[in-house]
Amino acid sequence: MQRKCVFLDRDGVLNRERGDYTYTLEDFEVLPGVPEALALLKQNGFLLIVVTNQGGIAKGLYTKADVIACHQKLQDACDHLIDALYYAPSHPKYSESLSRKPDSLMLERAIARYNIDPAQSWMVGDSHRDLEAAEKVGVRSIIVGDKYNPGSYTWQVNDLCEAAQVILGEEGKKD
Repeated sequence: MQRKCVFLDRDGVLNRERGDYTYTLEDFEVLPGVPEALALLKQNGFLLIVVTNQGGIAKGLYTKADVIACHQKLQDACDHLIDALYYAPSHPKYSESLSRKPDSLMLERAIARYNIDPAQSWMVGDSHRDLEAAEKVGVRSIIVGDKYNPGSYTWQVNDLCEAAQVILGEEGKKD
């Protein structure tokens, strides 16, 4: 049986977007309401998979170990509800990669590994590239934050809590 999933961008969705690379534990701040939103999605049968670009690795600004430490802090703060964390360590100025969003290889790998049904799944991101990656694999998407003009997207919300409400509301319409 195929499973449903919510793919999650990291910076700006799960943790505070600093406008710079977030790779130290001191700077990694899980946003208010994120643990509760993840718990609600999990209770409703969704896999939770993070897909994040981490180009600072290719730039030599930080290491894979730094990313893993931040992901451990995220898991600890969210009661270990996240099923998988994928990250793309490349950066276009240093190394090409199909994993890096707006390409969709991180999502494709997760879809294959976890037997995910794209038609029942969502991507929650805070940038065009997150939504482009979702579109390439047939996953609906929600944009969070105020980077883009209101009305630019079908689903545009303030945070992950509101995104979870949209997802559960849309799911209720299918029944």
